[in-house]
Amino acid sequence: MRIIRTHEDISAGLDGLVMLDARLEPVVQRAGPVPLRRSDPGYAGLANIIVSQMVSKASAAAIWRRMEERLETINSAGILAATDEDCRVFGLSRAKTEALRAVARAELAGDIDLQAICLAEGRAAIRELSAIRGVGRWTAEVYLLFCAGHPDVFPVGDVALQNAVGHAFSMELRPSARELDQVTEAWAPWRSVAARLFWAYYAHAMHRDAIPVAPMAKK
Repeated sequence: MRIIRTHEDISAGLDGLVMLDARLEPVVQRAGPVPLRRSDPGYAGLANIIVSQMVSKASAAAIWRRMEERLETINSAGILAATDEDCRVFGLSRAKTEALRAVARAELAGDIDLQAICLAEGRAAIRELSAIRGVGRWTAEVYLLFCAGHPDVFPVGDVALQNAVGHAFSMELRPSARELDQVTEAWAPWRSVAARLFWAYYAHAMHRDAIPVAPMAKK
């Protein structure tokens, strides 16, 4: 498995995608620079993804800043030590608080290794992460994509990606997650680069915010 670590890896992936599907060549041209957007794996990386769901970039940054000011180091022990009132002051919803605590308990109990899972096969890793209460498929996929650097993950439930693919391919209706799953099969083993490409396309060609957007059911 080739981990996506550098901008050179992104370039190699884009070249591979165009060879796999010629329809992607104009998408690459219109998308502009495709960001790497890597974060360190571990509890903080997954927690940041959970915090960022369904809120604006500014709101997510403000919540994260308050967490860092109060906890100094955002880790499993710190989150479990935070009170309900602390979490309300951070700006966390009850659902996000529960999800962060569930991940923390699983990590401290040894039920999941957020470092080792980065090297696991994609579907197996998604199943293991999604087994934690409050962590859905989208959250697991985004963790593998941005924290693990997994090369072949495409979050088909992401609304921005659905819109971007539908727009790029002139689809009458936005593709569903199931339809997008079928479309993206042809892009293996570079589906993570394809996801980055379509987020960039969403931002530049469609002039929309490219922060990954989770569907409500994945919250």
